[in-house]
Amino acid sequence: MEEKKTSLGTELTKGIIKENPVLRLILGTCPTLAISTNLENSIGMGIAATLVLIMSNIVISALRKFIPSKVRIPCYIVVIAAFVTIIQMIVKAFAPALDAALGIYLPLIVVNCIILGRAEAFAGKNGVVRSALDGIGMGIGFTIALSLMAIIREFFGSGNLTLKVLGHGTTLTDIFGLGESNVLTAIHADPIIIFILAPGGFFVYGLMIALINKFSKTEAQLNCCTIEEAPQADAAPAPAEEPAAEEAPAITVDTEPQVKKVEEKAADIPEAAADAGKEDAE
Repeated sequence: MEEKKTSLGTELTKGIIKENPVLRLILGTCPTLAISTNLENSIGMGIAATLVLIMSNIVISALRKFIPSKVRIPCYIVVIAAFVTIIQMIVKAFAPALDAALGIYLPLIVVNCIILGRAEAFAGKNGVVRSALDGIGMGIGFTIALSLMAIIREFFGSGNLTLKVLGHGTTLTDIFGLGESNVLTAIHADPIIIFILAPGGFFVYGLMIALINKFSKTEAQLNCCTIEEAPQADAAPAPAEEPAAEEAPAITVDTEPQVKKVEEKAADIPEAAADAGKEDAE
């Protein structure tokens, strides 16, 4: 029985909220926590991951019938690594500051669970168009989650907000001027440093997951595997009571003849002693 396919519009939008890879599927948490201290870096990482998602999904979907099942994971990684290398070279050429800010997390897109998860769960089982739309939707959802976390963490952690994309843009400091009566002045003068540290990242991440789960009415599904609970076995019948072992028959020994013999010998002893005494006297 074939599964009912959803519409193309659903494939595009599901990754934004319903199956958001970061907030609903809990994938890609390492770059999410590490990069979301700055809005510009988060947008750059989101764009890079989206491009890799789209291109890898298209290629893997096109080759899905030619890739042997036993070596599909290594093949997926090779395809993903090729596109990550291309994106990294482009970023180094046109946005060297972003490349330096992202550091090791840009090449680590190769092993990002979101990229590999969508290749295994969707691109390897669906057509090119659906896989491309899935990559776009998941990439947008990843970028939005990163950006929202970065807005909260950077604003409260540094008192400022970089409204830039690939180095072009401005900041809240430049826009509002931070005058004495400005609310941003107090935050800028005394920021809550913990928000840009690891504990703050976990706090904001957990808060966002709780909020999206609160207002989402459906359960997110990765669709790469189905886990079913094993039916509970009926209560095992109580073991039948083993029949009580038959008692061995009591062994009776008739000792009466032996007693009589002993008594007769005992009676003969005084007589024998008396006879012996007589002989000695003679």
